[in-house]
Amino acid sequence: MELFLIARFHAREGQEDAVDQALKAQVALTRPEPGCLMINAYRSTRDPRQFFIHSRWADERAFDVHAELPNTLQFIARMETLIDHPFDAQRLRVIG
Repeated sequence: MELFLIARFHAREGQEDAVDQALKAQVALTRPEPGCLMINAYRSTRDPRQFFIHSRWADERAFDVHAELPNTLQFIARMETLIDHPFDAQRLRVIG
């Protein structure tokens, strides 16, 4: 069953460009991974410090593999220094 992920990142003041670049780099690394069906990063049109990742995975197992990759762990550690809140990622399934 497909899995969707939405992660939210609110940049610390002055860290917007660093968040933008980190997200772009991570998306580029993630797209070719087995089981990644889609991934994009987004920036809010109303709050320039607010960013999101939305991804779609073949199944939860594929995402679990991604979540343990060294580049994913490094990305999370880096983002935790750039955002002003605890890391927030939600695993989701389509309802209905």
